[in-house]
Amino acid sequence: MIEFKMPTLGSDMDEGTLDEWLVKPGDTVTRGQVVAVVETTKAAVEVECWHDGVVAELLVPVGQTVQVGTPLATLVAPDEHVEPTAKSPIATVPTAQPVTPQSSVPTSAPLAEPSRHRRWISPAARRLAVSLDVDLNTLAGTGPQGAVVISDVEHAAAAAKPVEVERPATDRAAEMRKAIAAAMSRSKREIPHYYLTHDISMAEALTWLTERNAQRPITERVLPAVLQLKAVALAAGRVAEFSGHWRNDRFEPRPDVHVGVAISLRGGGLVAPAIHDVANKKLDELMSDLSSLVSRARAGSLRSSELSDATITVTSLGDGGVDAVFGVIYPPQVALVGFGSPIERVRVVDGGIRVVPTTVATLSADHRASDGRRGSLFLTLISDLLQHPDALEA
Repeated sequence: MIEFKMPTLGSDMDEGTLDEWLVKPGDTVTRGQVVAVVETTKAAVEVECWHDGVVAELLVPVGQTVQVGTPLATLVAPDEHVEPTAKSPIATVPTAQPVTPQSSVPTSAPLAEPSRHRRWISPAARRLAVSLDVDLNTLAGTGPQGAVVISDVEHAAAAAKPVEVERPATDRAAEMRKAIAAAMSRSKREIPHYYLTHDISMAEALTWLTERNAQRPITERVLPAVLQLKAVALAAGRVAEFSGHWRNDRFEPRPDVHVGVAISLRGGGLVAPAIHDVANKKLDELMSDLSSLVSRARAGSLRSSELSDATITVTSLGDGGVDAVFGVIYPPQVALVGFGSPIERVRVVDGGIRVVPTTVATLSADHRASDGRRGSLFLTLISDLLQHPDALEA
C-alpha cells in the first residue's frame, strides 16, 4: 500500500487546504498525473501523484486543512492485491480492481465527480464565490488563460442582486506576507549566507538577441531574461555545488537543473515556481515556458512539482531600475542568482573606452555547500556564457 501525502510546496508552506479531488477510489493513476488541487496562501496548486497504481482510499475530504506530510490517500501498486478493509470516512475500494458501473462504493461523505479539465480559479475568487453564493460553473473567466478572478465573481453577484462586495485581498495579502516572512526568517537563521557580485557586459547578448528577434514575429521573440536563465542553468551544470538541496545535514546535488523564477504577484507577494530541465531546452521553448509560468502564477494555478522541484532560483528586479538585488535563499536550495537592470557604463574594451550595457549579477550561496572561490567561478561562467550567446542557443 502506498501513501499519497500532502506535499511541501515551498519553504513557506506548513499546511494546505484540499480544494478538489480529481480522482475517485478505483481510478488507475500514473506517475505525474494531477490527482488533487490544494490551496496554499499563494495559489491553488495542482498536485501530482508520483506513483503508478489504483486509488484505494481517499483519507481527507474536500475543504479540510491538513499539515504537510499528512496522508491524503492510499494507492495500491499495480501488482499488489489487498484484502477488504473497513469503510473509511470518505470512500474506499476493497481491492486493487477498478470500480465498475454496476458496483457501488460506500461513503459517508459525498465526493464530487472528478473534472476532466479543471478550470483555473484564483483562491481569492473561490472564497468570494462561496461568500456570495455564486456558482463558479456558470462563470466565464477573464483572467490570464481564462482563469476565473475576483472581478468575474463580483460581476456575477452584481447581476444577480445588488450587493456591496468586500474584497478579501487585504487579508490574503497579509497571510502571504506572513508566510514569506516566516520562510525568509528561517532561511537567514539556518543558512550561513555569503554574497558575491560580478559586473557582466550585456552588449554581445543584447546585440545578438536584437538581430535574432528582428527576424521573428512579435509572438516568437525572446526576452533577455531567458538568456540569463539558460546561462545560470548551464553554469550550474558545470559547478554542481549550486544546484541541489541541503537535507539531513548534507548537500544533495541534482543532475537536472530546475530553475526557480521569482515572480511578483499582482495582489502583492511572490512565488518562485520552477522551469524544469532548463539546460537542455532551446531558447524558444524556455520563452514559452516562462510566459506560461508567469501567467499561471498570477492566475493562481500552478503544479506541485513546479513549487517543490527548483534546484536553484533566479530573481531579477531589472524592470524596477535597480542596480543589484541580493536575494535570500529558498530552503532547501543552496543558491540564488540575482540580476539588476542593464545600465550604460563606461568600460575598457580591447584597450579602448566604450559605453556598454552592463548588469550586476549577484550570488547568494550557502557556505555549508560551497565557498567563495567556487562561487566566483560560477559567476564567471555565467558572464562568459552571456558574452557568447550562440552557446546558449545550442
